[in-house]
Amino acid sequence: MKEVLCVYSTSACHLCDLALQVIDAVLSQDYFEKVIIDIANSDALIEQYGVRIPVLKIQRTGDELGWPFDEQELMEFVSKALF
Repeated sequence: MKEVLCVYSTSACHLCDLALQVIDAVLSQDYFEKVIIDIANSDALIEQYGVRIPVLKIQRTGDELGWPFDEQELMEFVSKALF
């Protein structure tokens, strides 16, 4: 079963675009399902993530990784979910 990686972002967010480039370069779709969540659709999500996006969250564990992160930090973050 794939781990679900939630990406909290919103449209026209250049940092979110950068984060997605890092994610797509590093993570295999064999192990992760990437779900992009637009925080603009929820007042609660805007309050929680509005000044922090992009934020990655492993759905099963609730672990979060906020921007900025590089490929190495992303690999360390997701390796906790796999092992």
